[in-house]
Amino acid sequence: MDHVAFIFPGQGSQAVGMGRALYEGSPEARQVIDAAHDALAAEVDLKALLFEGPEEDLKRTANTQPAILTVSVAAHAAFAARFPEVKPALLAGHSLGEWSALVAGGALALTDAVRAVRRRGQLMQEVVPEGEGAMAAVMGLPPERVAEVCEAAQAEAGVVAPANYNAPEQTVIAGRKEAVERALALLKEAGARRAVPVPVVAPFHCALMEPVKSPLAEVLAGMEVKPPVAPVVSNVTAEPVSDPDEIRRLLVEQVARPVRWVESVRALAGAGATQLLEFGHGKVLAGLVRRIDKGLRVWPVGTPEEIEAAGAALATEGD
Repeated sequence: MDHVAFIFPGQGSQAVGMGRALYEGSPEARQVIDAAHDALAAEVDLKALLFEGPEEDLKRTANTQPAILTVSVAAHAAFAARFPEVKPALLAGHSLGEWSALVAGGALALTDAVRAVRRRGQLMQEVVPEGEGAMAAVMGLPPERVAEVCEAAQAEAGVVAPANYNAPEQTVIAGRKEAVERALALLKEAGARRAVPVPVVAPFHCALMEPVKSPLAEVLAGMEVKPPVAPVVSNVTAEPVSDPDEIRRLLVEQVARPVRWVESVRALAGAGATQLLEFGHGKVLAGLVRRIDKGLRVWPVGTPEEIEAAGAALATEGD
Protein backbone atom coordinates (compact mmCIF):
# COMPACT_ATOMS: atom_id res chain seq x y z
CA MET A 1 0.00 0.00 0.00
CA ASP A 2 1.76 3.12 -1.24
CA HIS A 3 -0.07 5.36 1.23
CA VAL A 4 0.78 3.34 4.38
CA ALA A 5 3.95 3.58 6.51
CA PHE A 6 4.81 1.77 9.73
CA ILE A 7 6.47 3.72 12.58
CA PHE A 8 7.97 2.55 15.87
CA PRO A 9 8.56 4.49 19.13
CA GLY A 10 11.72 4.75 21.20
CA GLN A 11 12.53 5.26 24.86
CA GLY A 12 9.92 7.12 26.83
CA SER A 13 7.02 5.05 25.50
CA GLN A 14 7.42 2.29 28.11
CA ALA A 15 4.98 1.46 30.92
CA VAL A 16 4.58 -1.48 33.27
CA GLY A 17 1.95 -3.85 31.86
CA MET A 18 2.69 -3.08 28.23
CA GLY A 19 2.31 -6.07 25.96
CA ARG A 20 0.14 -8.11 28.34
CA ALA A 21 -3.05 -7.73 26.29
CA LEU A 22 -1.14 -8.65 23.14
CA TYR A 23 0.38 -11.66 24.87
CA GLU A 24 -3.01 -12.89 26.02
CA GLY A 25 -4.87 -12.07 22.82
CA SER A 26 -2.55 -12.99 19.95
CA PRO A 27 -0.60 -16.24 19.39
CA GLU A 28 1.78 -14.36 17.10
CA ALA A 29 2.49 -11.69 19.69
CA ARG A 30 2.95 -14.36 22.35
CA GLN A 31 5.50 -16.11 20.15
CA VAL A 32 7.49 -12.88 19.78
CA ILE A 33 7.47 -12.10 23.50
CA ASP A 34 8.37 -15.68 24.44
CA ALA A 35 11.26 -15.72 21.95
CA ALA A 36 12.63 -12.39 23.23
CA HIS A 37 12.23 -13.57 26.82
CA ASP A 38 14.17 -16.76 26.10
CA ALA A 39 16.92 -14.86 24.27
CA LEU A 40 17.54 -12.71 27.35
CA ALA A 41 16.75 -15.29 30.03
CA ALA A 42 20.33 -15.42 31.33
CA GLU A 43 20.30 -11.66 32.00
CA VAL A 44 16.76 -10.52 32.75
CA ASP A 45 13.23 -11.90 33.23
CA LEU A 46 11.72 -9.95 30.35
CA LYS A 47 8.10 -11.06 30.79
CA ALA A 48 8.13 -10.21 34.49
CA LEU A 49 9.70 -6.86 33.66
CA LEU A 50 7.03 -6.09 31.04
CA PHE A 51 3.98 -7.29 32.91
CA GLU A 52 4.90 -6.60 36.56
CA GLY A 53 7.81 -4.15 36.63
CA PRO A 54 8.87 -2.61 38.92
CA GLU A 55 8.90 0.64 36.99
CA GLU A 56 12.39 1.55 38.24
CA ASP A 57 13.79 -1.61 36.66
CA LEU A 58 11.88 -1.08 33.42
CA LYS A 59 13.29 2.46 33.17
CA ARG A 60 16.91 1.26 33.21
CA THR A 61 18.16 1.80 29.67
CA ALA A 62 19.56 -1.73 29.27
CA ASN A 63 16.08 -3.08 30.14
CA THR A 64 13.98 -0.41 28.46
CA GLN A 65 15.44 -0.90 25.01
CA PRO A 66 14.75 -4.65 24.59
CA ALA A 67 11.38 -4.24 26.33
CA ILE A 68 10.14 -1.57 23.93
CA LEU A 69 11.51 -3.38 20.89
CA THR A 70 9.80 -6.61 21.95
CA VAL A 71 6.38 -5.03 22.44
CA SER A 72 6.61 -3.08 19.18
CA VAL A 73 7.56 -6.20 17.20
CA ALA A 74 4.85 -8.21 18.99
CA ALA A 75 2.25 -5.61 18.01
CA HIS A 76 3.46 -5.75 14.42
CA ALA A 77 3.34 -9.56 14.38
CA ALA A 78 -0.21 -9.56 15.72
CA PHE A 79 -1.33 -6.97 13.19
CA ALA A 80 0.40 -8.70 10.27
CA ALA A 81 -1.31 -11.99 11.13
CA ARG A 82 -4.72 -10.33 11.34
CA PHE A 83 -4.36 -8.01 8.33
CA PRO A 84 -1.70 -9.56 6.05
CA GLU A 85 -2.88 -7.48 3.10
CA VAL A 86 -1.66 -4.25 4.75
CA LYS A 87 1.94 -3.77 3.63
CA PRO A 88 4.08 -0.68 4.26
CA ALA A 89 5.67 1.37 1.52
CA LEU A 90 8.21 2.61 4.09
CA LEU A 91 9.11 2.06 7.74
CA ALA A 92 10.69 4.38 10.30
CA GLY A 93 11.46 4.41 13.99
CA HIS A 94 12.42 7.04 16.54
CA SER A 95 15.91 6.26 17.90
CA LEU A 96 15.62 2.73 19.36
CA GLY A 97 12.47 2.40 17.24
CA GLU A 98 14.64 2.18 14.14
CA TRP A 99 15.80 -1.22 15.40
CA SER A 100 12.15 -2.28 15.82
CA ALA A 101 11.41 -1.11 12.28
CA LEU A 102 14.30 -3.20 10.95
CA VAL A 103 13.05 -6.31 12.77
CA ALA A 104 9.49 -5.76 11.54
CA GLY A 105 10.87 -5.22 8.06
CA GLY A 106 12.78 -8.49 8.12
CA ALA A 107 16.27 -6.93 8.08
CA LEU A 108 17.19 -8.12 11.58
CA ALA A 109 16.27 -11.28 13.46
CA LEU A 110 14.29 -10.64 16.64
CA THR A 111 16.61 -12.57 18.96
CA ASP A 112 19.72 -10.89 17.52
CA ALA A 113 18.10 -7.49 17.89
CA VAL A 114 16.95 -7.84 21.52
CA ARG A 115 20.41 -8.99 22.56
CA ALA A 116 22.01 -6.16 20.57
CA VAL A 117 19.82 -3.39 21.97
CA ARG A 118 20.32 -4.66 25.51
CA ARG A 119 24.06 -4.35 24.92
CA ARG A 120 23.49 -0.97 23.26
CA GLY A 121 21.64 0.17 26.37
CA GLN A 122 24.40 -1.07 28.67
CA LEU A 123 27.03 0.75 26.64
CA MET A 124 25.03 3.97 26.62
CA GLN A 125 24.62 3.78 30.40
CA GLU A 126 28.30 3.03 31.01
CA VAL A 127 30.03 5.55 28.75
CA VAL A 128 29.00 8.60 30.80
CA PRO A 129 28.80 8.05 34.58
CA GLU A 130 25.32 8.70 35.95
CA GLY A 131 24.91 12.31 36.98
CA GLU A 132 27.56 13.67 34.60
CA GLY A 133 25.30 13.94 31.56
CA ALA A 134 21.83 15.36 30.99
CA MET A 135 19.09 15.93 28.43
CA ALA A 136 16.42 18.61 28.24
CA ALA A 137 13.39 19.40 26.11
CA VAL A 138 13.09 22.83 24.53
CA MET A 139 9.74 24.10 23.29
CA GLY A 140 8.85 27.25 21.40
CA LEU A 141 12.04 27.88 19.43
CA PRO A 142 12.94 26.76 15.90
CA PRO A 143 15.65 24.08 15.76
CA GLU A 144 18.17 26.38 14.10
CA ARG A 145 17.97 28.78 17.04
CA VAL A 146 18.32 25.94 19.54
CA ALA A 147 21.47 24.77 17.74
CA GLU A 148 22.93 28.29 17.81
CA VAL A 149 22.32 28.63 21.54
CA CYS A 150 23.85 25.21 22.17
CA GLU A 151 26.99 26.28 20.32
CA ALA A 152 27.29 29.29 22.61
CA ALA A 153 26.77 27.17 25.72
CA GLN A 154 29.26 24.57 24.48
CA ALA A 155 31.95 27.23 24.11
CA GLU A 156 31.47 28.07 27.78
CA ALA A 157 30.68 24.79 29.49
CA GLY A 158 31.43 21.71 27.39
CA VAL A 159 29.53 19.34 25.12
CA VAL A 160 25.86 20.20 24.47
CA ALA A 161 23.95 19.89 21.20
CA PRO A 162 20.54 19.04 19.73
CA ALA A 163 19.84 15.32 20.15
CA ASN A 164 16.27 14.85 18.93
CA TYR A 165 14.51 17.05 16.40
CA ASN A 166 11.08 15.88 17.51
CA ALA A 167 8.75 18.55 16.14
CA PRO A 168 9.12 21.94 14.42
CA GLU A 169 9.34 23.71 17.79
CA GLN A 170 10.34 20.83 20.09
CA THR A 171 14.02 19.93 20.22
CA VAL A 172 15.71 17.78 22.84
CA ILE A 173 19.30 18.69 23.72
CA ALA A 174 21.98 16.50 25.34
CA GLY A 175 25.47 16.84 26.76
CA ARG A 176 27.45 17.44 29.92
CA LYS A 177 25.19 18.32 32.83
CA GLU A 178 26.78 21.74 33.38
CA ALA A 179 26.61 22.54 29.67
CA VAL A 180 22.95 21.51 29.42
CA GLU A 181 22.13 23.70 32.43
CA ARG A 182 23.93 26.63 30.82
CA ALA A 183 22.12 26.02 27.55
CA LEU A 184 18.75 25.96 29.36
CA ALA A 185 19.46 29.36 30.89
CA LEU A 186 20.45 30.80 27.51
CA LEU A 187 17.47 29.22 25.78
CA LYS A 188 15.06 30.79 28.24
CA GLU A 189 16.74 34.14 27.60
CA ALA A 190 16.34 33.50 23.86
CA GLY A 191 12.57 33.14 24.26
CA ALA A 192 11.95 29.42 24.69
CA ARG A 193 8.41 28.80 25.88
CA ARG A 194 9.63 25.92 28.01
CA ALA A 195 13.09 24.46 28.59
CA VAL A 196 13.03 21.62 31.09
CA PRO A 197 15.30 18.70 32.08
CA VAL A 198 14.36 15.21 30.85
CA PRO A 199 14.88 12.41 33.41
CA VAL A 200 17.35 10.04 31.69
CA VAL A 201 20.41 8.09 32.80
CA ALA A 202 22.64 9.20 29.92
CA PRO A 203 22.96 11.98 27.32
CA PHE A 204 21.87 10.11 24.18
CA HIS A 205 22.54 11.10 20.56
CA CYS A 206 25.39 13.50 21.17
CA ALA A 207 29.21 13.44 20.92
CA LEU A 208 29.51 11.94 24.42
CA MET A 209 28.19 8.68 22.93
CA GLU A 210 31.12 8.37 20.48
CA PRO A 211 32.83 5.65 22.60
CA VAL A 212 29.74 3.44 22.13
CA LYS A 213 30.25 3.21 18.37
CA SER A 214 33.20 0.82 18.21
CA PRO A 215 31.78 -1.91 20.50
CA LEU A 216 28.35 -1.53 18.90
CA ALA A 217 29.93 -1.97 15.46
CA GLU A 218 31.44 -5.23 16.73
CA VAL A 219 28.01 -6.41 17.85
CA LEU A 220 26.51 -5.57 14.47
CA ALA A 221 29.38 -7.22 12.61
CA GLY A 222 28.35 -10.50 14.20
CA MET A 223 24.71 -10.17 13.11
CA GLU A 224 23.11 -11.03 9.81
CA VAL A 225 21.48 -8.01 8.18
CA LYS A 226 19.17 -8.52 5.19
CA PRO A 227 17.50 -6.02 2.86
CA PRO A 228 14.17 -5.08 4.50
CA VAL A 229 10.84 -5.77 2.79
CA ALA A 230 10.44 -2.00 2.42
CA PRO A 231 13.02 0.78 2.87
CA VAL A 232 13.57 2.08 6.42
CA VAL A 233 14.05 5.82 6.87
CA SER A 234 17.29 6.37 8.79
CA ASN A 235 17.39 8.67 11.82
CA VAL A 236 20.83 9.86 10.73
CA THR A 237 20.04 10.84 7.13
CA ALA A 238 16.22 11.06 7.12
CA GLU A 239 16.41 9.06 3.89
CA PRO A 240 15.24 5.52 3.07
CA VAL A 241 17.87 2.77 3.28
CA SER A 242 17.79 -0.88 2.22
CA ASP A 243 21.43 -1.87 1.77
CA PRO A 244 22.58 -4.14 4.66
CA ASP A 245 26.05 -2.59 4.95
CA GLU A 246 24.56 0.91 5.02
CA ILE A 247 22.03 -0.20 7.65
CA ARG A 248 24.87 -1.42 9.87
CA ARG A 249 26.84 1.79 9.40
CA LEU A 250 23.90 4.05 10.16
CA LEU A 251 22.86 2.10 13.27
CA VAL A 252 26.36 2.69 14.63
CA GLU A 253 26.35 6.39 13.70
CA GLN A 254 22.89 6.84 15.16
CA VAL A 255 23.98 6.59 18.81
CA ALA A 256 26.07 9.77 18.58
CA ARG A 257 24.04 11.70 16.01
CA PRO A 258 20.76 13.61 16.41
CA VAL A 259 17.46 11.93 15.59
CA ARG A 260 16.06 13.80 12.58
CA TRP A 261 12.44 12.87 13.27
CA VAL A 262 10.83 15.94 11.69
CA GLU A 263 12.64 15.30 8.41
CA SER A 264 11.92 11.57 8.64
CA VAL A 265 8.18 12.15 8.93
CA ARG A 266 8.31 14.61 6.05
CA ALA A 267 10.16 11.95 4.02
CA LEU A 268 7.30 9.52 4.66
CA ALA A 269 4.77 12.11 3.54
CA GLY A 270 6.87 13.10 0.55
CA ALA A 271 6.90 9.47 -0.58
CA GLY A 272 3.10 9.45 -0.58
CA ALA A 273 2.26 8.09 2.88
CA THR A 274 -0.99 9.41 4.32
CA GLN A 275 -1.71 6.71 6.93
CA LEU A 276 0.87 5.81 9.59
CA LEU A 277 0.58 2.83 11.95
CA GLU A 278 2.42 3.32 15.27
CA PHE A 279 3.39 -0.12 16.58
CA GLY A 280 4.00 -0.36 20.30
CA HIS A 281 2.75 1.00 23.58
CA GLY A 282 1.16 4.43 23.74
CA LYS A 283 0.84 7.28 21.26
CA VAL A 284 4.07 9.23 21.68
CA LEU A 285 4.81 9.43 17.97
CA ALA A 286 1.21 10.27 17.05
CA GLY A 287 1.50 13.47 19.06
CA LEU A 288 4.74 14.44 17.35
CA VAL A 289 3.45 13.61 13.87
CA ARG A 290 0.42 15.87 14.37
CA ARG A 291 2.79 18.77 15.03
CA ILE A 292 4.87 17.98 11.95
CA ASP A 293 2.17 17.31 9.34
CA LYS A 294 -1.52 17.59 10.15
CA GLY A 295 -2.36 15.84 6.87
CA LEU A 296 -1.05 12.53 8.19
CA ARG A 297 -3.31 10.16 10.11
CA VAL A 298 -1.66 8.00 12.78
CA TRP A 299 -3.27 4.81 14.07
CA PRO A 300 -1.95 3.41 17.38
CA VAL A 301 -1.33 -0.34 17.22
CA GLY A 302 -0.49 -1.61 20.69
CA THR A 303 -3.50 -3.62 21.87
CA PRO A 304 -5.89 -6.11 20.26
CA GLU A 305 -8.58 -3.42 20.16
CA GLU A 306 -6.26 -0.96 18.42
CA ILE A 307 -5.27 -3.63 15.89
CA GLU A 308 -8.91 -4.16 14.95
CA ALA A 309 -9.63 -0.44 14.73
CA ALA A 310 -6.60 0.32 12.56
CA GLY A 311 -7.14 -2.64 10.26
CA ALA A 312 -10.83 -1.90 9.82
CA ALA A 313 -10.15 1.76 9.07
CA LEU A 314 -7.58 0.94 6.41
CA ALA A 315 -9.83 -1.70 4.86
CA THR A 316 -12.70 0.80 4.68
CA GLU A 317 -10.44 3.40 3.14
CA GLY A 318 -9.34 0.91 0.49
CA ASP A 319 -12.91 0.03 -0.56
